[in-house]
Amino acid sequence: MLSRLFPESIFSRKLNPNAERRLKLSQARAEETIIRGHVDNALMFVDTLAEDLSFDRAIDTYVRVMGIPEPLASTVATRALVQLGRDLVPFRRRAREEGQEDQETKPRLRLDDAAARKKTVHRA
Repeated sequence: MLSRLFPESIFSRKLNPNAERRLKLSQARAEETIIRGHVDNALMFVDTLAEDLSFDRAIDTYVRVMGIPEPLASTVATRALVQLGRDLVPFRRRAREEGQEDQETKPRLRLDDAAARKKTVHRA
């Protein structure tokens, strides 16, 4: 009986490709806005509770009190820590103050140093 009231041709389950792309873009934007709002509020928790809790404990408290589920909770915590790190790490703060935050002022990554040293050590 319900199939006559709601025929598949009116309420199709499959969207056309353009509508599907627009839906995915809208969903991504909405999720990003939610994350950004949680990060801002978590940072406000950090500021408000600075005298009573460490920053990581304040972020954990925010996530717990708000009941944010995983994996969203990890994303919010990570982004809040990144934002705090931008303010706390002297190198980044100095470069930002001087307006020189570009590739030349960033420290060199040393990911291949151990492999390079291992190649230069000769075993007898």
